[in-house]
Amino acid sequence: MLTKDQVDRLREPIRFAAELAGRTLTIETTWGLFSPREIDEGTRLLLAHLKVAPAADCLDLGCGYGAIGLALAALAPQGQTLMVDKDFVAVDCAERNARRNRLDNARALLSNGFDRILPERRFDLIASNIPAKVGKELLSILLHDARDRLRPGGRLYVVTINGLREFMKRNLKEVFGNYDKLKQGAHYTVGMAQRMS
Repeated sequence: MLTKDQVDRLREPIRFAAELAGRTLTIETTWGLFSPREIDEGTRLLLAHLKVAPAADCLDLGCGYGAIGLALAALAPQGQTLMVDKDFVAVDCAERNARRNRLDNARALLSNGFDRILPERRFDLIASNIPAKVGKELLSILLHDARDRLRPGGRLYVVTINGLREFMKRNLKEVFGNYDKLKQGAHYTVGMAQRMS
């Protein structure tokens, strides 16, 4: 059984340095969020295959503590990056991580998918490390909403466990009319779809 001191130490924020978008960023997170001690394998694979214009307006969908959004903000310093998550602890961490790393073009917002994003807001790039257990219904909603919120020519990048690879391929082709598998690793697949019009 843990002592009171050990439990108190567990309550302290978890801090680590991560190389994201060619910069060493300081990340602070906490227990209860996804991959709290390091950037996970799927996120790293996704980040290795993003193509981001310097003035792109970006969205990190399901941001957690903000790893993808922080990288997007660093890669697109002349654009604006929005990070959204339905977990208020994640949003708080993401916002603090943006401030901690002086990424003034990044903001975090509490939102279940696109629910709280202003209806008129559009993006050039949306990226997401999609959790395996969100359910096919929510995944379908998110893909349709992502297409609607992308500007023409905008791209949606997703990384999923390999077990969802065929589902994502089929659904991205259905919603966007196209799909490009950028990389398949041992456990994760990175895919991309583009809004054509």
